[in-house]
Amino acid sequence: MTTSAHSIISGTAWSPPAGRPPLSARMMRATWRRLPAGRYRAGWEPGLVVPAADGSPLLTDHYFPRAEGDFPTLLVRSPYGRGLPWSPMYGVLFAEQGFHVVVQSCRGTGGSGGRFHLWRNEAADGRATVAWLRERPWFDGTLGTVGPSYLGYTQWALALDPPPELKAMVVQAGLHDPHAYFHAHGALHLENALITCLGMTHQHRGLAPFLKATLRLQRHMRRVTTAQPLRGAHISALGDEASWLDDVLAHPDAEDPYWSGARLGKVADRLKVPTALITGWHDVLADQTLDQYARLRRAGCETSLLVGPWTHNSAFQQGWPETFAETLAWLRAHLCADRSALRTAPVRVHVGGEDAWRELDAWPPPPAATSWFPAPGGHLVRQAPTDRAPLASFRYDPATPTPSLGGRLLSPTAGPRDNGTLEARDDVLTFTGPPLDEPVDVLGPVSARLTVSSDTGHAVVFTRLCDVDAQGRAINVCDGIARIRTAGHTPIEVTVPMSATAHRFRAGHRLRWQISAGAHPRYARDPGTGESPLDATAFVPVVVTLHADSALTLGS
Repeated sequence: MTTSAHSIISGTAWSPPAGRPPLSARMMRATWRRLPAGRYRAGWEPGLVVPAADGSPLLTDHYFPRAEGDFPTLLVRSPYGRGLPWSPMYGVLFAEQGFHVVVQSCRGTGGSGGRFHLWRNEAADGRATVAWLRERPWFDGTLGTVGPSYLGYTQWALALDPPPELKAMVVQAGLHDPHAYFHAHGALHLENALITCLGMTHQHRGLAPFLKATLRLQRHMRRVTTAQPLRGAHISALGDEASWLDDVLAHPDAEDPYWSGARLGKVADRLKVPTALITGWHDVLADQTLDQYARLRRAGCETSLLVGPWTHNSAFQQGWPETFAETLAWLRAHLCADRSALRTAPVRVHVGGEDAWRELDAWPPPPAATSWFPAPGGHLVRQAPTDRAPLASFRYDPATPTPSLGGRLLSPTAGPRDNGTLEARDDVLTFTGPPLDEPVDVLGPVSARLTVSSDTGHAVVFTRLCDVDAQGRAINVCDGIARIRTAGHTPIEVTVPMSATAHRFRAGHRLRWQISAGAHPRYARDPGTGESPLDATAFVPVVVTLHADSALTLGS
């Protein structure tokens, strides 16, 4: 059916407006390289008003290809505004490729009416937007969704009760579980929480206010993250509208009624809408993406997975050509019946250390787990210990906390980094294997089984896998954290998930296992007393002892 025929049937004629996409979007579009050429010129219809579920006006921009004929529609719902980077990345680029693109500001953001509330309104407002789309003369009944981060959450919310028009989703570094984003394994994800709050509170106001707020947070980051207590300390840096973060941080229990209805993992357990997933090994949401993939596979849903060498931000910077190509191929396959660019293997991962891509039938690949064990003298060996005697101890002082370095952060310091300065500290244990005779590939989840004790009975343990090159530089590969509770000096056994990786340790390189009691300000300081890090005003040093029957497990 042509667009004109669809307009006649719907009873409403639509004349494409003459407006061009905003200059800022066109300028950013001109900077991108290695992207496919556009098929059409992009048009722009800004400032449309869509009624939310409660009647609040949701401001919406419509991008479209300037051509006759029917085109599928993409829905992009964002609490971060409708300008940069969403306008060029989704509005312009996908309109050029033959899609209507609807970019909408979530309730209470970017000029939309009502009050913004994390995750509470997205399902209802998404359904209301689809109802509005059904009345548009240019909507041909074929709908897809796309977007990263919280824009991924709005997709999962719509998929709670997917409308019949929804034929494809592309969740790019997106979350489905807000609780796990802020709290995981007993640790408070402090720095990422603050930066997320910055984006939620200021980004939808425009580039200049957002940059000003970013600089203000950077200036006050140390004061905010070392405040005693932490509760409310961020407001002076982020403003009164950021007070909602205290509520988020004050509910560390995933089963607390506060999180009721917010955790959407169950959507993937029964979804039948073809869904592509994209993340990076150093993305703060990599674990959630891998969980989404596993759930979709178990549900028999058509899905694909792309994991690059990216952080949360670099997937849309250096990784944008791959991310865009993957997204476009999936949407064309399922909205336009054009599978020509779709890869045959469902999984494509970048292998660190080798700097190469591999295509796989599934993730993780067939089990090939290996274990390494700490030994006296800071060695890492393949031979299992014969006892559980104390092996090494270190003293963690919250007054001078072990700093975070690289890893899964939202800040520019994210990703792989030389850990030399970190490992020189007295409060960091390292165990290093011998030079490898041949390459060792690790593809799959990594975990640590720790037998530990602490003199106060309260501590956290942070554990990290590093690749030590021939020059002695230790580059972080993956890591994890867990809270421990012991009866005095009596050791307990705890398993610490360290996420997953695809990494080749080259011949001549060495594996290193790093263990400490924190990574600040990535995670809030543990006070050593058992009190909540959010409310603690007293901090005591902790001596943590590692016992010999601990193990580092690589692979499935």
